Amino acid sequence: MDGTIRANIKIGSKVMIVLKKDQRTGNLTEGIVQNLLTSSPNHHHGIKVKLEDGQVGRVKEIV
Repeated sequence: MDGTIRANIKIGSKVMIVLKKDQRTGNLTEGIVQNLLTSSPNHHHGIKVKLEDGQVGRVKEIV
């Protein structure tokens, strides 16, 4: 599922995010959503979230 629409992402969802340090390489990190940090209904680079382990990145896909 697409990670650019906020309504698709729920707290507790398993997602694949790209961290700021990995934006050039595109490496994805898997985790569980703790908080949604983007307030707009959509974002072309992906909704920014905080994972349960504290990492912050933009959602590229919902598992």
